[in-house]
Parts: sequence; structure tokens; C-alpha cells
Amino acid sequence: MTRPLRWLLQQDQGPEHLRRAAWATVSGLTGFYVLRYGFGAPGTALYALFGSLPLALFSQVPGPAQQRTRTVLAVLPAAWVLVTAGTLLAAHSWSAACGMFVVAFTTSYLGVGGPHLGGLASAFQLYYLLPCFPPYAPGTLGQRLGGLTVGILLTALVDRLLWRDEQPVPYRVLLADAVDAMARYCTSAGRLLAGTGPGDTAQRDAEAAYRALQATLLSRVAPAERPTSASLCDRACYDVRAAVRHVRAQLDRLLVGARGPDPGAAHLLDRTAAALRGAGRVLRSGTPGPRDDTLATALSAFRAERARRLAGVTALRLRQDSVVQAAATGAVLAGEGARIAFGAPLDARWRRPGGPFPYAALHAPARWWRRLRLHLTPRSVLLQNALRLAFALAVARLIVGALDLPHGFWVLLAIISLMRTSAADTRGALPSAFLGVAAGAALATLMLVVVGDTPAFYIAAAPVVFLVGFSVGPVLGTAWTQAALTLVLILLFTQILPPDRQLPAVRLLDVVIGGSLGAAAALLAWPKGAGGELRRAVMNFMGRGAEACKTVTFRLCHDAGYGSGPSPGPGPGPGPATTVQPTSAVRIRCARPATRCSSPKRPTPSTGRSTPAGTRRRLLRGRRPCSPVTTPSAAANCSSRPAGTGTARPCRRTRPPCSRPWPTVWRPTACGPPRSSARRGRTCRNSPGRIRRRSRRRCTVRWHRCSCRRKGRSRGLSRRLPPRCC
Repeated sequence: MTRPLRWLLQQDQGPEHLRRAAWATVSGLTGFYVLRYGFGAPGTALYALFGSLPLALFSQVPGPAQQRTRTVLAVLPAAWVLVTAGTLLAAHSWSAACGMFVVAFTTSYLGVGGPHLGGLASAFQLYYLLPCFPPYAPGTLGQRLGGLTVGILLTALVDRLLWRDEQPVPYRVLLADAVDAMARYCTSAGRLLAGTGPGDTAQRDAEAAYRALQATLLSRVAPAERPTSASLCDRACYDVRAAVRHVRAQLDRLLVGARGPDPGAAHLLDRTAAALRGAGRVLRSGTPGPRDDTLATALSAFRAERARRLAGVTALRLRQDSVVQAAATGAVLAGEGARIAFGAPLDARWRRPGGPFPYAALHAPARWWRRLRLHLTPRSVLLQNALRLAFALAVARLIVGALDLPHGFWVLLAIISLMRTSAADTRGALPSAFLGVAAGAALATLMLVVVGDTPAFYIAAAPVVFLVGFSVGPVLGTAWTQAALTLVLILLFTQILPPDRQLPAVRLLDVVIGGSLGAAAALLAWPKGAGGELRRAVMNFMGRGAEACKTVTFRLCHDAGYGSGPSPGPGPGPGPATTVQPTSAVRIRCARPATRCSSPKRPTPSTGRSTPAGTRRRLLRGRRPCSPVTTPSAAANCSSRPAGTGTARPCRRTRPPCSRPWPTVWRPTACGPPRSSARRGRTCRNSPGRIRRRSRRRCTVRWHRCSCRRKGRSRGLSRRLPPRCC
């Protein structure tokens, strides 16, 4: 006996499954046996059992024991409302289906509020499911509510009496460890700038800070402890992590290019480390404590000193000072966020539009309403899951009522337990579930045939199957869990109703119908699920990143001389010989093909350069036109500037680059070469580039690339030529 128990405790989440199985066995079967055999009330006993099982088996109640007790007791009023609604709406199938849709959508969509509400969604749905099925008996509502109350109270009591499982580390403690590690890193960086500390110590502290910060990633935190709700504590803790991550990024930059000694920057880093240690103490204690503006005062003094000695400081020192200031600013935000997380009022300096803590000025209902409204979009995965599940349960309730299936509750229970967030996952879970239900039904049929009407056997076997099945089944997989659930349901219903050998077959049929309906609903409504939205979000992120890269590249090219337009005012400007030339790397990234042009170019008065039709359309649409590119020889040969003006005469051989980057190598040649008709290559008289044939079917242009095409007169070759080359 000890060997299987040791094996179970060594499995992943084995102790948790064992505790939940013991919790459900003691709390559920105690009330069921007392009310069924002690008071002779089978209906009340059934609701006592189903008052306990949804909380113990199908829900996630996070937190320590005291918090779990408060959560379970808070569920009781909501359970009363749901059982009452299900009892009253069971008169007609359509009314029960409408109520099922509302309850399923509401309880599932409340998952946007975090794990504390999302973990109870299945319990709320099950509290409505059982009474919404026939028989329609409003007169038994009092007995149902009484049994439900007994089951929930026993669940809270047994949870406090059982052994305590190992609780995950709270997120605020993990965040406090990361803040303390960042404070040590900041101290080492300050000593490095002061010239009193070795670089090896700073490097070790940097690695320790990185590991501590990685431990606060949501993917590495227990689901129950993730700061994903709309509460003030979770929002502020998430902002504190963002601020600490910013501090680490600045310290990494400082560690790479530190230039010391710098007493002023070292002193500011010491103040920054002290502020971070204070934020760590606030996170560990859970109390805001008094406000400390020492770092803000030191930062203001550092900025004033930097402004005073700005003229005599090198560029490297200015950059280093900016990095130190950014790190100190991040520490100020981290300290303020830590105080806000535990109820401190928002300081007046942060009460401005666009401030870093806009949620701190809102009341709790306003924050929750914003969170609910944020996910009211078809792209929200939580909204998709809620609509999919509500649609599947409502349709299943209509089908069960139309077909008059016995024990139709099992159909909806199968949908809740087998439905996943995507069609592929749902379809993949069905074979093992059907196999497990079939195996459990076969064992249950054999048991009914052999044992018959012997209540003592069912009374003794139910606790064993409960404990073993629900502790070992989740570890072994879906098939074992469904087999154990089938045996448990047969053992319980044979104690309420007369033993029926057809009951296992009914259970198998209901599960097949429920699983098929769930798979169909998953296929019809957002079949890709969360994976599809994740791919879409990544695609949008990469697209916006590409646009940002293009914008930055254009500005770099503009600064390097590609976008140098006419002088803004009168006066002598730079001559043609002073044209700024970009480096080789910039040349490779900034060479662009010309736009389609079907008419001769004409200079425009506004830009002083020739504008093709494509660029003219850009101007009409309000876009910023591209600036001309002129080679040094072209500028020397063609560009001339009248005396007394600041605008050069437009060169006929300039190239207006397109907004699309074209990765080609720029090899300047002389402007205006003679037109050639050599077989190996052509030279365009309108652009300073060579047409070099790379294959027998296409001629490519080094500089100037146009979309004009002309068929070759010999061999039927199709050549890509610039305009006016014919």
C-alpha cells in the first residue's frame, strides 16, 4: 500500500490530486450518507453531494486555507440563486436553454477578472445544470436548497480539517526578491562608477538580478498567483515589474560602457538602490509605509548639476548621465507602484493625463467595468470561449429536451469536461474520453450483473472508488478520469434509484452525444481558438515592428544625406561638392527603386525636384515625398545653384527613391553616360545606372528599376528597362 502511495506522491501534482480526492470523498459522501440513510431524503442527499463535488473536483479555489474558506462561503448565495433559477426554468426546454446560455456565458466571461473568479465558473454552471432538468418540481425547492447548503458548508469545514498542501510562493514575494536583487545590482554599478568596486561583482549581481526577474514571468508563476485581475494590487505589481525591468536594462547599458570615476552618478545610483530596497520591504510586508522622496530629491539635484556643467562634458559622459537618470526614474516608479499596490493614495505629481498610474485614481467598480469592456471584442479569446461554451450547452439542452434523453445532465457534464479552446484540442480529447467511459461502463455493467440489489456493497465501494479514482485518474490521463467518473456516478445513482443494468449504456450514449456536440461547436465557432489569435497578434506585432524599422531607416538615411532637401531659408547653402555621402551600410539599406512613370518628369515648385506620377499621387494623398538622391559626380556635373539663392537647380538625373527599401548595392557612375546598345548590358540616358543582364529572361537595374517592360526583338527576350530607353 505504501509503494503506490509513494509513487503517487512523486508524480507531478500528485499530492494535490490526492488532497482534492480526499476532500471530495469526505465532504461529499458524508452529507450524502447522512441525508440518504439517516434522514431518508434521497433528493436532499443528491443536492448535498452536488453541492460539494463542483467545488472540490471541478473548480480551482486558490489561496491559503483562510482565503479558501471565505471563497467557499461566498459561493453559497450565488449557488442559491442558480439552483432557484434552474428549478423554475425547468418547465420548458426553451426556457431552460435560454437560462443555460445566460449562466454559461456570464460565468465563463467573468474569467477576465482573474483566477479567483475564473476558477469557480464550472461550479456555477453545475449548480444550474442539475435543477434545470426534469422533473419540474418547484415544491422541492426548499429541500434542494437545504441539501446544497449542507454540502457547501461541509466542503468549507473539511477543507480546514485536512492537511495543508504546499502553497505556491505569492507573486509579491517573488517580485520583492527581484527588487532586492536589482538593488544589489544597482549598488555594484554605483561602486563601479565610483571606482571602488570590481567589475566581476557587478557582473555576478547582474546575473542574479536576471534570474530573479525571470522568476516573475507569468509563465513561471502558478496560475493562481498570476497578477491578471483588475484589482489594484495586481495592476500595480505588474507595473512594478515593468519598472524594475527598465532599471535592469539601463544598468546593463551602464555596465557595458561605464566611464568613471563619476561621483555624482555613483551617489545617484546609491540613492536608487536604497529606494529599491524600500520598495522590496513594502512588497514583503504588504503595507505601504511612509512616503520617501529622497530619490526624487537626489534626481532633481543631479539634473540641475548636469545642466550646469553641460557645456564642458563629453558626449560619452552625457550618455552615461542619461542612463543613470533613466535608472533612477524607473526606481521612483517602482517605489510608487509598490505603495499603490497596498492601498496608498496616488501622489499629486502623478495625477495628470497620461500618467503612469491612471487606474489608481479609479474606484474598484470602474476598474472592473473597464476590464470587462476591454474584452467585449470578437478578438478576445475569453469572449470566444464564453460564447462557444454557452452556445454548446444551450443547444445540448434543447436536444436533450427534444429527444427526452434519460439523465440528460450527463450530456452537458461531458461538454463541460471535454470541451477545449480549439477544435483540434477538443477532437483530440474525445477518443481517450470515449474509451475511458466505455471501459467504466463495462465494469459497471459487470458489477450490476454480479452484485445486483445489494446496497451494502455500493455503500462500501463508493468511498474507495472515489478516493482512488479521483487521485490516480488525473495523473494517468483523461481515459482513467472518465472511467472513474463513470463508476462513481453508477455507484451513487444505484443508491438513489433502483439498480438498472441499462444505466451504464445510457451513460456512454450521453457522453458520446455531449462530446460530439462539443466538437461541433468548437469547429463552428473560432476553430483555431487561442492559437489563432496568438498567431494574429504576433503577425500584427511583427508588421508594426517592420513599419517602425522602415521609419527609423528612413530617418537615418535622411540624416546621412539622403533626405537633404532645400535650405529652409535664403542665404548661401552648401555647394555641390559638400554633399554628405552615406556610409556603405546605409547605401546598401537605402537604395530604392523608382516608381512607375509613364510621362516625362517635370520639376515641382514646392520641392525643387522632378516628381514622377507615383510621387505626385503621394503628394495629393498627403504623404511626405521622398527626397532625391544624387551621386557625387552627378552633383558635380549637373547641379548648379544661382547666386543668391539657397536652392539648387533641379538635376535631370536625380532619382526619387520609393518608400519601399530595395537591398541593392550602390555603385556610382558618371552622370549622363552615352546611350549604348551592347548585347551584355544597356545604359539608360535618364538614370545613372547600368542595366546588367543576370539571366536570359530578365534584365535588372542596379540603381534605377522601373516597371516598364519591352519585349526583345531578338530571341523573344523580355527585358525590364527604365523609361525612355526605347
